[in-house]
Amino acid sequence: MSRNLKYKAAFIAAVILLCFYGLVGLPKSLEEARSNFRQNIKLGLDLRGGSHLVLQVQVQDAFKAEADLVIDRLKEDLAKANIGVQAIERNDPASMDEADSIQVNIRGVPLDNTGAFRTLIAERFPQWVLTPVSSTDYRLNIRQSEALALRRDTVERAIRTIENRINGLGLTEATVQQRGRSDAESEILVQMPGVDDPARVKAILQTAAVLELVEVKDGPFSGREQALAKHGGVLPLNTRLVRERPRPGETGETWYLLARGAVITGRDVRNARPSRDEFNRWETDFTLSQDAAKRFGRFTEANVGNRLAVVLDGQIRTAPTIQSRIDDSGRISGAASEQDAADLAVVLKAGSLPAKIVYLEERTVGPSLGADSIRDGFIAGLIGLTAVIGVMLFFYRNSGVNAVLALVLNAVILLAALSYFGAVLTLPGIAGVILTIGMAVDSNVLVFERIKEELASGKAIPAAVDVGFNRAFLTIIDTHVTTVVSCAFLFIFGSGPVKGFAVTLVIGLIANVFTAVFVSKTIFEWSLFRKPRMAQLSI
Repeated sequence: MSRNLKYKAAFIAAVILLCFYGLVGLPKSLEEARSNFRQNIKLGLDLRGGSHLVLQVQVQDAFKAEADLVIDRLKEDLAKANIGVQAIERNDPASMDEADSIQVNIRGVPLDNTGAFRTLIAERFPQWVLTPVSSTDYRLNIRQSEALALRRDTVERAIRTIENRINGLGLTEATVQQRGRSDAESEILVQMPGVDDPARVKAILQTAAVLELVEVKDGPFSGREQALAKHGGVLPLNTRLVRERPRPGETGETWYLLARGAVITGRDVRNARPSRDEFNRWETDFTLSQDAAKRFGRFTEANVGNRLAVVLDGQIRTAPTIQSRIDDSGRISGAASEQDAADLAVVLKAGSLPAKIVYLEERTVGPSLGADSIRDGFIAGLIGLTAVIGVMLFFYRNSGVNAVLALVLNAVILLAALSYFGAVLTLPGIAGVILTIGMAVDSNVLVFERIKEELASGKAIPAAVDVGFNRAFLTIIDTHVTTVVSCAFLFIFGSGPVKGFAVTLVIGLIANVFTAVFVSKTIFEWSLFRKPRMAQLSI
């Protein structure tokens, strides 16, 4: 055997071993090999069953938060510039369609400060358009380009947060993607294979997880009216009334008067985990980032003996008294169970959603439907494969065996690639596999017919084989490249199932170039090496 042929055989053997390792690993038994194969070949929602959710991000919440941030910054800048105004407030868009109409109204700008006020707005808030309403009143509207960017950023942040929360639950095969072609679309598609009861996942996804550690100004109060009565019916400046979350078995309400600004927010949380307190009750411990720990340490040191409220999604979870300086950690008590504490840790680590979400659609696909799809797809593929093998053996005799071996290796490489890439096999993906079989046979037919033409022209068998592969190669590349380009458009503009079809087909086409050209030709060369004086090629 020539050295070149040895290298080719060794390379093919290495590819086969690498494929089998990707599919079954290093099993110690046949049962373990089956288990590894089922684990490595991930099935999509339509094959495995699971939950299909369509969420809508309430982007108007992000616009309101952006306007509130602008109001806070504007108040600080006006105070530094010694420009007094009567009031600064925003409107309240009720729907996503009205989000772009967010505006900040400034009333009572002194006439002698008009120039300084306009200059300040132009320098500090270029994303907003200043419009005079009267000689002393003005209106700020967000620019359209900034509004579009804010919509896009809100949806992208929501997708990242949802992905982190789902992955935190161990659902690593879930699909989270934007629904629709426009960048401004606010709908998100979530598919979770193997999850037939999405109630817990929905609860975690819908939790905003807005965590705040806020200074307690006064309280507790048995009701909102009592708190207002103590302060003459008017809340002190820069304060807010917040209700404590009711504990299981307790009746009545508890309210606290809190500072409007938070010392620490959920963005400052670096890690979170469930644990037990000194009374063996479940709680959630969290760790702060380095910068937040410094701020928290300075605050707690200056407020020893005062209360600090832990506010989650607008409700106080606990309001302990600060006993000593606290730097980089804290805890949230009151969890009903270990799962409750663990779920809270998941949403804290994943971060806060930039806006609320609502559910537009929910579907649950049973595993029996997926099993039927797998069975029908397997039967269809088996029938097609059997027919192809029969035709190839009938028309091309021993050379048909060559084509069958290349076809089997093509399928093995395709499945191994899906395993290594962590891709999910869907029902359209099975269609892509079946189409790959047809493309692979087409390539072999091109090569074999070209070899037959060369033999008919009087060439020797080795020369006919070599010329047949060389001349068919350009045609094979041409057909495969055009198909790959089509798959690229399907992947760019298609939905999830269409993308799965495109990915599977592209992998199969790449594998087909290797098997139909390199592997098949190597088998011919090996046959000629065994019978160097072959009088007739079985083709």
